[in-house]
Amino acid sequence: MLGSAAFGGAIGSLFPASSKAAPAAAADVIPADIVAMDAVTLSRAIKARQVSCRETMTAYLTQIERLNPKVNAIVSLQDGDALLKQAEERDRQLARGQYLGWMHGMPHAVKDLAATAGIRTTYGSPLFKDYVPKHDEIYVERIKGQGAIVIGKTNVPEFGMGSNSYNQVFGITRNAYDQSRIAGGSSGGAGVALALRLVPVADGSDMMGSLRNPAAFNNVFGFRPSAGCVPSGPSKELFLGDLATNGPMGRTVTDLAMLLSIQAGHDPRSPLSIQQDPARFAEPLKRDFRDTRIGWLGDFNGYLPMEEGVLELCRGSLNAFEAIGCKVEDAELNFAPQRLWQAWLTLRHSLAAGEAEAFPDPKLRALMKPELLWEIDSGKNISARELYKASVERSAWYQAICELFKRYDYLVLPTAQVFPFDASVHWPKSIAGKAMDTYHRWMEVVIPASLAGCPAMSVPAGFNAEGLPMGVQIIGKREADLAVLQLAYAYEQETQWVRRVPPALLKV
Repeated sequence: MLGSAAFGGAIGSLFPASSKAAPAAAADVIPADIVAMDAVTLSRAIKARQVSCRETMTAYLTQIERLNPKVNAIVSLQDGDALLKQAEERDRQLARGQYLGWMHGMPHAVKDLAATAGIRTTYGSPLFKDYVPKHDEIYVERIKGQGAIVIGKTNVPEFGMGSNSYNQVFGITRNAYDQSRIAGGSSGGAGVALALRLVPVADGSDMMGSLRNPAAFNNVFGFRPSAGCVPSGPSKELFLGDLATNGPMGRTVTDLAMLLSIQAGHDPRSPLSIQQDPARFAEPLKRDFRDTRIGWLGDFNGYLPMEEGVLELCRGSLNAFEAIGCKVEDAELNFAPQRLWQAWLTLRHSLAAGEAEAFPDPKLRALMKPELLWEIDSGKNISARELYKASVERSAWYQAICELFKRYDYLVLPTAQVFPFDASVHWPKSIAGKAMDTYHRWMEVVIPASLAGCPAMSVPAGFNAEGLPMGVQIIGKREADLAVLQLAYAYEQETQWVRRVPPALLKV
C-alpha cells in the first residue's frame, strides 16, 4: 500500500513554560471541562493524575456522540467499550509509574489517508472501503508510542483529491461554523473535529493546501512543515512524493508545535526526511519580532481572482503583525505565476498517473470520481522531457523564493481565494467572474509554498459578514519551521481568534 504523503492530501502517500492555563482540580472536572482544555493543559492534567484517562475518553466520546452527526468529521469510530478499556489500561500504567509521553491517554483520530494497523483505512474511496492495514504510517507509530489512543479516522476527499472533503464511502464533512458550507480539505475531517473539540489535536497531510485550507475554513491552525521535516511512509516509492508532507493541526500554536515534536525527526525508512532534533518544537515559542520584515504577496499583483472580502480581510490581519513589531510591505512574486501553475499540473498529473498503476483493472474506473480520472488521464502522456522541464521550473521557483527571503524574513498571503462555499457544490466554477478551468484552480494560492518545500502555517484571519472564517499563510525559509511557529505564536497572542469566536455548535 501507498503512504498518505505522496498526494499530500492523497495516497502514495516537558511542557512549554509559556503555557498559562492551569489544570482543573480533579473534583471539579466534568466532561465539558475536559474537552474545553487545550491539549497541553489536558496532557499535564493526565500526567498529574488530576484527570483520568477514562474520564478523558468518556468526555470526548460524549462530545463526538453529540456533535459528530451534525458534521461527519470522524469516521470509522471504534467501539466505545474497547476504547474505554484502553483508557483504563493507560490509567493503570500511570499508577505503575509508566508514563508513555505527551499524548498518554489522549484520544486521537488519524486522517483517513494514513495507514492505521487494525483500523479501516479507506482513502475515501470505495476501492478501499473494507481495507484494514497491518501496519501504521511512521507518524502514526510515533503518536501511538507517545500513549495516544486511536479512536478512529477523520474524513477526506477521495484519495485526498480536492479541497472539499466528500466521498462515496462516508459522504461529506460539513463546516464547524456553518453546516451548510464545506469543511475544506483534504484534512477537512481533521479541521472540523479539532474546531468542535472532538479531538485534542489533529494530524493531516498537505500537497495543495490540505493542512492549510481546512484550518482557514474552520478557524484553527494548520501547519505544512518543510519538506522532509515529518517522514512519510512506509511506502513502495520513496523519492518522488516530496510535493506532499504530513503535519499537525491545533487550536493553539503550542498544541500544534507539541504534536509536531512527536511527528518530526528522521526515520531511515524515509530517506528524504531531515536529520534534526524535533525536541526544539517543544520549547517555548515566545520571541521578539521587532523589525522583522514581512512581504505581503496578496493576490500576486492581481493575477489570482479572489471572492469579495477575502483580500480585504486578510490584508486587515497585517495590523496584528505590525502590532507585534513587524515591518510589513507589499512584495512582488518576481516569477510569472503561470509558470508555477503549469509546472504544478505536470508534476501532479505525473504522480497521479504513476500511482494509478496500483489499480490495473479498468473496471475500477467506474468507482473513481471524475476529477481523479482527469488527473490520471492527463498524466499518462506526459513525456520524460516534459517532466524534467517541470522540475526545472520548480527549481527556478525555489531560487526565486530564496531571493525573496534575502529581502524578507517571512512572506504572507491569503490561505484560500474563496470563503467556505455551499456544501452541495463540489468546487467553485468561477471566482469574481473568472472561470475555474480545473477542480482545484480555486486553491492556486497555496502552491508557491508547496513547490518550494517551504514551511507554511495557516493562521486565523477573522470572519466575513456571514460569519465565515478565513486564514492567512505565513511562509518561512526552507527548514525554518521553528521560526514560522514562533511568528504564528506571537500572532495568536495578539489576535486570539480561536478563543474569541468558537463555533456556535459548542454552545448548543
